[in-house]
Amino acid sequence: MDITTELADRVMRLIVSADYRPSKPKQIANELKLTPDESRELRRVIKQLVLEGRLLYGSNHLVVSVGAIGGPSDSIRGTFRRAMGGGFGFVRPNHAEDDANMPEDVFIPAGCTGGAMEGDLVNIDIRPSRKGGNEGRVTEVLQRARRQFTGTFRNVDGKATVFLDGTHYEEPLSVGDIRGLPLTNDDKLFVEIVEYPDESGVGGEAVILERLGSNRNPAIDTLTIVRQYALPDTFPEPVLEEARKQADAFNDDEVPKDRRDFTDMHTITIDPLDARDFDDAISLQREEGRWRLWVHIADVSHFVPLGSTVDEEARKRATSVYLPDRVIPMIPEIISNHLASLQPSRIRLVKTVEIEIQDDLTITHTEVHNGAIHSDMRLNYEQVDKFLASPESHVEKWGSSICELLKGMHSLAMQMRKARFAGGALSMDMPDIKLELDKSGKVRGAHRVEHTESHQIIEEFMLAGNQAVSTWLDDMQLNHLHRIHPPPDRRKLRQLSNFVKDLGIDIGTVESRFEIQKVLDAVKGTPLEDAVNFAVLKSMNKAVYAPQLEGHYALDMEHYCHFTSPIRRYPDLTVHRLVQKILDKKPTPDDAFASLVKLGHHCSDMERNAAAAERELIALKLLHFLNKHLGETMEAVISRVFADGIHARCVKLPVDGFIPITTLPKDQYRFERRGQMISGFVQGNRFRLGDLLTVKISKVDLQDRQLYLDVVKNHTARNESAPANPKSSKPDYKTKRQKDRRDKRKKKKKR
Repeated sequence: MDITTELADRVMRLIVSADYRPSKPKQIANELKLTPDESRELRRVIKQLVLEGRLLYGSNHLVVSVGAIGGPSDSIRGTFRRAMGGGFGFVRPNHAEDDANMPEDVFIPAGCTGGAMEGDLVNIDIRPSRKGGNEGRVTEVLQRARRQFTGTFRNVDGKATVFLDGTHYEEPLSVGDIRGLPLTNDDKLFVEIVEYPDESGVGGEAVILERLGSNRNPAIDTLTIVRQYALPDTFPEPVLEEARKQADAFNDDEVPKDRRDFTDMHTITIDPLDARDFDDAISLQREEGRWRLWVHIADVSHFVPLGSTVDEEARKRATSVYLPDRVIPMIPEIISNHLASLQPSRIRLVKTVEIEIQDDLTITHTEVHNGAIHSDMRLNYEQVDKFLASPESHVEKWGSSICELLKGMHSLAMQMRKARFAGGALSMDMPDIKLELDKSGKVRGAHRVEHTESHQIIEEFMLAGNQAVSTWLDDMQLNHLHRIHPPPDRRKLRQLSNFVKDLGIDIGTVESRFEIQKVLDAVKGTPLEDAVNFAVLKSMNKAVYAPQLEGHYALDMEHYCHFTSPIRRYPDLTVHRLVQKILDKKPTPDDAFASLVKLGHHCSDMERNAAAAERELIALKLLHFLNKHLGETMEAVISRVFADGIHARCVKLPVDGFIPITTLPKDQYRFERRGQMISGFVQGNRFRLGDLLTVKISKVDLQDRQLYLDVVKNHTARNESAPANPKSSKPDYKTKRQKDRRDKRKKKKKR
């Protein structure tokens, strides 16, 4: 890094820091303690950063960040993100990667999006909002994030059209020449847009790239989602060829001389029964007054050199995608399922975190090794749960050494878990859902995945490994991608407090982790559990990857990164490479702060895209399943409230349904944005965010991917005396005014 680049990096670090106030170059020079020569260079560097659009000159020649919205410039370039429902969206300003203290994304009201779609690069004008703060208007779509989409073919009035999946467009796009393809209505297509519709969705034209198949084929669901979310379903041949060379060069018959030999140590893996990769293993020894824990993680970086074709492909993908019926891996299977898979009875290369833990859980030593292991046994969660229920019955089959290892792991993990929650960590995850598929890919059913003590053992040790590595790197002041979970906004916490209070949960204010956990504990095992857990999750910010040290709110950890899954997460791979430099005693120059934040944004976005694809495919398959169960009832939680109706998330199945306001019990309803509810005048007709409902499946629209529900009963409305269907029993009065008039008439008669 030359002097000018280093100075630019120091300037950006200062200006995006939380303590920075708009200053003149001379004040910046004093703050950075620059020499006279550096001070003269500073002015040139600032001018260059302004020309690049990374900084701005404010009034009186004060230097400010581009992210200082509401400052000297009212026009900003950024990435558009469309909200779910409501027609509005947000824009993340460009160069946000330079700004660790970036304000919230710019709100773009409905009618001001300029036809922008998810991920588009746009220009926006900033203006004051009527409600305070700022909002934006899209003035130009500079670059489209996507041109290719999936959709459903329809012949409309003799014209070939396609209804796009996963967009806000309600009207179809013309597809012109169908090139003699044997298309019938409801066939799934893969198309490219050549002319985008206007903001109202009118117009637009696409060309057909591929006929995916009949909508009646269950396998078409997965292919549709793969295309819709631009998931790479194959690896380029050069990537596969390089992976094969790594396999040919690897010798798993002996431990390399430059590695710590852990092969004689008792080591096991514990994973789901249907796990598709095995990248972590555990060893544990009891010593006098302390434990010594070894968290072994597959050394993927050994097989994926920085800058190689495999690395470039992995960086682009950033994450593996786990779909119900297949995996789209980040790294070719010959590495992820073979070379770096911690298979039992084979020598495997690892990065090992050794942690010395006193009986009071004080960590007195952390060390990271390049190691090699020889896993003794591969266990699944179900097997370990059965062992914990009856340890002695497994001694003959597994041997006393493995059984003692499992007993120790359970004892230490439960102690760590208890202390973690006592210290303020939150337990608010919604349960995972496992689809049960037949051979053709159709859904036969679904069930919740229980988070049992076997899961918790591995979770605690992975958290400990991630925290130990991040603390070690932070102590050396080395930049790396942290896993950051920002604290929730005060406004959202106030809304959560009001919500909890309205449910009759007497906790007081809900402003700290301890108070939030009290709420979660208060509803555990009750009908309100899912409703409250979902409301708490909605009040939280999303966890992201970034280099700044901001901590993880939910885990209550100051130092935290992802280190334990390099097979499926690119941020973990970057941390492994930094660790390797330290172990090799090579120079560890800091990566440019801005480039790390940019990489963090990319990895966060790809993670969000993968999660959305997983959710969408699960929901799509469930819609096919629910289409056969019309008229049946189930429980659901109100997840979003709009003026025209309610979105409710089914409790047992992870799918959202819409309840139009026109289908609610007959009443005059009003939408209350502040309380996030729709309420009527008839007693009991109040539908609020987080309410637990019994609903009936009324309609499944497979083309729009929408489930429609009818309310049978609201279990969490404060007044339950009114029936869900007013036709069965009419109330004596409809409004308070009518009641007052009736009471006056009664008084007059008495007189």
